[in-house]
Amino acid sequence: MNPQAAAKPVTAPQTPSLPQAKPETLGLSPARLQVMSDAFKREIDKGTIPGVTVLVARRGQVGWFEALGRQNPAGPAPMAHDSIFRAFSMTKPIVSVGIMMLVEDGHLLLGDPVAKFIPEFADQKVGVVSSGKLELVPPKRPMTVQDLLRHTSGLTYEHQGDGPVHKLYQESRVRSRKITNAEHAALVASFPLVCHPGEEFNYSRSTDILGRIIEVVSGKSLGAFLTERILAPLQMADTGFSTDEANADRLAEAYSTDPWTGDKVALFNMLEKPVMESGGGGLVTTTMDYARFALMLRNGGTLDGNRIIGRKTLELMASDHLGPDVQTNGTLLAPGHGFGLGFAVRRDAGIAPFPGSVGQFFWSGIAGTFFWIDPKEDLFAVFMSQGPGQRDYTRTLVRDLVYAAVE
Repeated sequence: MNPQAAAKPVTAPQTPSLPQAKPETLGLSPARLQVMSDAFKREIDKGTIPGVTVLVARRGQVGWFEALGRQNPAGPAPMAHDSIFRAFSMTKPIVSVGIMMLVEDGHLLLGDPVAKFIPEFADQKVGVVSSGKLELVPPKRPMTVQDLLRHTSGLTYEHQGDGPVHKLYQESRVRSRKITNAEHAALVASFPLVCHPGEEFNYSRSTDILGRIIEVVSGKSLGAFLTERILAPLQMADTGFSTDEANADRLAEAYSTDPWTGDKVALFNMLEKPVMESGGGGLVTTTMDYARFALMLRNGGTLDGNRIIGRKTLELMASDHLGPDVQTNGTLLAPGHGFGLGFAVRRDAGIAPFPGSVGQFFWSGIAGTFFWIDPKEDLFAVFMSQGPGQRDYTRTLVRDLVYAAVE
């Protein structure tokens, strides 16, 4: 063996950049994109958020990619193109694609009951509040895989309400990063449902349960499955359920106290490897990594010759699965929107208080990340920040500003 070859350091894989072009060649106004940049600089100067990244692509090419402000408010390092962010719920679309890959492989059907894969769900009851007391009744039908994907499962999140079922979530270990995906699923199955499956949209821990189904069906950990089937083929080298100590100087952080409310902000440590690999919110990633996932979606399921998901399967995912009969609870879905299999979907050109196109699909993360795909305009955008309390404001702002640049 050549000793010099043996001593050669092993370099970490790098996320390749996407094709780039001048914005004006893509039907994007450079002047309006500069207005967008100036607007976010003002917000950073006001102390709304420490820093942001914004990537805007059209016709398969990146026309604008900017990093503004500071990566960490406690330090001088500027925000960078390769800063690492907690994706939180932007994990959900990736895991949802993973489930649909197993559907394409013939391992499960969307109509399969969840209890087929996780037996603890077979005995779950619906919690009905009557005269101030919680009564348990049998569900009208079993919860299905499709229910999990579109959040009509009857599951919930502990922060989505203050009813008796929500309190059971709040008083449990359900938020712990130190339990396994199997333990988490069993714990969630022990709680009553907040509604009968299929009757209401309630944003929930459903995608965490999908992550456990992936483990049961594939025989692999969720992280191993996602890496093998999605992250490695897309060359998303900086995406995972934690990141290495070597990347400690690349971590984007929020203000320690919310600049608007003064409340303490506590986000998980990206360097700490969790026991629970949360399919609903555990991934960390970079702007370019997530842009590669977004471009795969824009391309109908392929990137660089690798097909991740079938075109018709993705078309099904990006269609509304709620329709007029499913009651929508919470404020996450703006008027004029429905929900597909892992994404929100725009149903009407109007009604919502921000621009977009019918058929646009998207999702966001609770710490301030956001992305969308607009097939009609052949446009996608990825916005990254770590400002939980400002997330509704910043994602509406970036939508307004990007669409103003579309010519």
